[in-house]
Amino acid sequence: MSTPIVITMGDPSGVGAEVTVKALAERGAELRARTIVIGDRATLDRAMAASRIDLPLIAPQDAGDGIRVDHVPVDGLPGTFGVLSPACGEASFRYIERAVALTTAGAASCIVTAPINKEALNAAGHHYDGHTGMLAHLTGSKSSWMLLASERLSVVHVSTHVSLKDAIGRATTARVLETIRTGHRHLLRMGIAAPRIAVAGINPHCGENGLFGTEDDDQVAPAVAAARAEGIDVQGPISADTVYHRAYQGGFDLVVAQYHDQGHIPIKLVAFDTAVNVSLGLPIDRCSVDHGTAFDIAGTGRANHANMICALDYAAGMTRATRG
Repeated sequence: MSTPIVITMGDPSGVGAEVTVKALAERGAELRARTIVIGDRATLDRAMAASRIDLPLIAPQDAGDGIRVDHVPVDGLPGTFGVLSPACGEASFRYIERAVALTTAGAASCIVTAPINKEALNAAGHHYDGHTGMLAHLTGSKSSWMLLASERLSVVHVSTHVSLKDAIGRATTARVLETIRTGHRHLLRMGIAAPRIAVAGINPHCGENGLFGTEDDDQVAPAVAAARAEGIDVQGPISADTVYHRAYQGGFDLVVAQYHDQGHIPIKLVAFDTAVNVSLGLPIDRCSVDHGTAFDIAGTGRANHANMICALDYAAGMTRATRG
């Protein structure tokens, strides 16, 4: 078997196990042969039953067709879906920890993550704002970025899980410039020969020449000018109320969003079930579904696995592409 993609099952009480087994069942034996699920075997068994999937769960090294499982034992799992549990937060962490170890050792090519619950994660004593921060810590990375990628709109964020007040402070010229550079490198890697990048403004109408704030003139515009001087095709700051429409219509390959909701809202409006969350700036490759644990429907067999299929397809594309 070639170097496999690994899927972390996510919170055992959420829909991660269900969307994972559904996606692997739909994609066929070839994908299953080069994919390993890191998680809890009993939870995956229950997800298979809820989804009416008749495939064996097998060990990673086993021959034959089935869903390959790297079982990571964790004490105290509730054994049912839809429960907020510190044990599930601990399990989520251990699955990621195992995936990072495999990937950094070269035993896996890319990590695809199913959703975790941040409250459960923190209740278990792992104080991260989500996958991206956890992965940055586990890989020793000083900086990382969240990219949301979809067919017609892709967005990379200057900051994500911080307050709006803190986000404005974090949009320094240095951080905006490095975000532009990071997005540009990734698009080149993924086969876009001449990436076109737009940078969204922070304030309404980019501050209207200081009438609504000076951050766009003082912090954002110098970063755009510096990136252009490096030969990057980037424009901005552009008012956030128009830039996403322009990108969606084909004007740009990537938008730099200044904060979480500025980037997430347009993506979730136009690509709620198909957008893929990609971590940039790490020494390993990772992408993810762009949805949560959905405790309210977990275990019912109703979870939509389209996003997991998109994440697996994107992971395959990253694996084929040369890391710069």
